[in-house]
Amino acid sequence: MESWDEDGVRARIREMAAQDPGRERFGADTHRYELTPPLPETEIRAFEETHGIDLPTQYRSFVAEVGNGRAGPCHGLMPLTVPRPEADEEWAVDDEWEQDRRLGRLAQPFPLSEPLPGRINPLTDALPQGTLMLAEQGCGIFIRLILNGPRTGEIWQIDPDWGGFVQVSPDFRTWYTDWLDSP
Repeated sequence: MESWDEDGVRARIREMAAQDPGRERFGADTHRYELTPPLPETEIRAFEETHGIDLPTQYRSFVAEVGNGRAGPCHGLMPLTVPRPEADEEWAVDDEWEQDRRLGRLAQPFPLSEPLPGRINPLTDALPQGTLMLAEQGCGIFIRLILNGPRTGEIWQIDPDWGGFVQVSPDFRTWYTDWLDSP
């Protein structure tokens, strides 16, 4: 398992919060620079067994060592096993989170071998299969972790109206640390 420096990540997030007391940075008003506690190994394993998947190592170790959501890119990192506390606000991200947890969906083969840039019309339910939604960027744009196939572990963005379904980062660690390193 690829280890994370939990103390270093949390220290950087505290520093980011101190530099943005008004929460003006994109997404800060949603994630509030707060990380939820890590998940116990038994909960992660139960999630994987229930969904018939193995989470990519970098993401799995983050959830086990650093936190199960909140502070992160876009409007924050979605939790793996429980809905966001604010899920009753009826954000599209919460519906997407629930869709991902339908039995069999995460274990489905990821349907693309290459990026699909541009408008996706019509967006089919099959397109995000085999991926886990990590974050919402807003306006129906979601960041997803590829769970199976040759692109396992890559981070892709799905923007059906303009950007298509394309890779935004080679892996979870790069995606998350790029956010930590940004001004």
